[in-house]
Amino acid sequence: MEIGQKVKVCRLRDRVNSDVAGKLGKVGVIKNFKMTDGSGIGAVVQFDDKTATWFFEDELKLI
Repeated sequence: MEIGQKVKVCRLRDRVNSDVAGKLGKVGVIKNFKMTDGSGIGAVVQFDDKTATWFFEDELKLI
């Protein structure tokens, strides 16, 4: 995965708030990466409504 690629949120690993849960099945663009828990990297995804949040890479699917 690279910055600028379109991705679809295909699953959620953890229990999340309703705003993040509402992104399931939505398409967005990778804007950045962040270290998650010291053993992984998450992708910051921005959606059409200009909101952004991060997801683990295995929660995303390239489109």
